[in-house]
Amino acid sequence: MPPRLASLFAALILPGLAQAATTYYPLTVSNCGVPQTFAQAPERAVSIGQAGTEILYALGLGDKLAGTSLWFNNVLPEFKAQNDKVERLADNEPSFEAVVSKRPQLVTVQFEWMVGPQGAVGTREQFSELQIPTYLLPSDCEGKDNLVGADGTRTQPFRIDTLYKSVSELAKIFDAQDRGAALNADLKARLAQARQQLAGKDLSHTSALFWFSSADLALDPYVAGRQGVADFMLQTLGVRNVVESNEEWPTVGWETLAKANPTWIIIARMDRRRFPADDHQKKLDFLRSDPVTQQMDAVKQGRIVILDADAMQAGIRLFRGLETLSDAFATGKVAANQSAEVRLTRQAP
Repeated sequence: MPPRLASLFAALILPGLAQAATTYYPLTVSNCGVPQTFAQAPERAVSIGQAGTEILYALGLGDKLAGTSLWFNNVLPEFKAQNDKVERLADNEPSFEAVVSKRPQLVTVQFEWMVGPQGAVGTREQFSELQIPTYLLPSDCEGKDNLVGADGTRTQPFRIDTLYKSVSELAKIFDAQDRGAALNADLKARLAQARQQLAGKDLSHTSALFWFSSADLALDPYVAGRQGVADFMLQTLGVRNVVESNEEWPTVGWETLAKANPTWIIIARMDRRRFPADDHQKKLDFLRSDPVTQQMDAVKQGRIVILDADAMQAGIRLFRGLETLSDAFATGKVAANQSAEVRLTRQAP
């Protein structure tokens, strides 16, 4: 267990965090409108999605994982030793058979397009027929229609409470509610600190663009729309998203984006390689060489933030992303101290 989390768990003896509730089984959880029943705390679980995987690691439940899949970035360093013991079923989506072969008592799912009505892995009904409960992270179903748009469309703005709900419900399922309370307390404190760092700073004329990837660098990029997780990060820090679509990750032409001329460009760094633009260096090269994008103020002035792709998702990395963005927006320049997980890059003069 990472030292920071260990100290948080130790803090449970303090008033207000002590005597966390015990889970009594059978437990039924209403998850994205589908009731899931657990006869006992799961001894074997499979995760489809990095966010759910790292939540379980942060809860000290890595020994319950029999397999993981769908990774955007390498695992956080503090979880590497635990992750090395868990089988990687697939870097992207696993097959239904690969998941079932691990005989899981729980399958955690980050995106409904993986396990849902049109799931790339399967439907919840298919798992239910085998008496395998599935837990879809609420952030991907509450206030969102996943049947509209390539990555779904938000019908309501993303709420950070859905992420805290994922932590508390997974902790309850595994009878680890004290750990869930400690983890959520830490995450809330970090969000408050990132926001406080910008208190009193006028960001009313500051805007930003999130570029996740592109199917091909010659095609329109996938960028963060309004009301999603990335937009929540900007709203939390008082910065405007230049993209107006309510789709989670719509494609928008560079001419339109250049006309919007965002103050900052935030690009995703990935370790996966599904698309050429998953490579953040290729994104940087494109921005600096394309005749349209090289004229954008953010490119000319080096206001380009490189952020782990999973920091743009509803998981614990989101808070590291907020901290990095808060540092950049507070100073208006690249941070001097770069971490192993999140790096900032300035264009050479």
